[in-house]
Amino acid sequence: MSSIPTQISGVTVLTKANVYFDGGVVSHTVLCGDGAKKTLGLIRPGSYHFNTGAPERMEIVAGECEVTVDGTTEMRRYAAGVHFDVPGKSGFTISVRTGLCEYVCSFLNT
Repeated sequence: MSSIPTQISGVTVLTKANVYFDGGVVSHTVLCGDGAKKTLGLIRPGSYHFNTGAPERMEIVAGECEVTVDGTTEMRRYAAGVHFDVPGKSGFTISVRTGLCEYVCSFLNT
């Protein structure tokens, strides 16, 4: 059974969207009661590079993607129900071939 959440209770959602790459990636910020911050979003077909400040966990909710974390050469495929972690002060390239990839990104404490 997947540990990817299907809902997040007791949160505040910021209504202004975070729009990247001319709408190729769109997310909304979710503020949790315990102070944690997440984003919920979708990625359209294409390839996109993101830098990270804090460590991040990307949980794939629907669709699939291919990811290369900065400092590595290995491209890994992720489908719904799995996650990958990205170190802080790093980055990753995420690619979607077809359809949409939906995700929950959690900003992790170090």
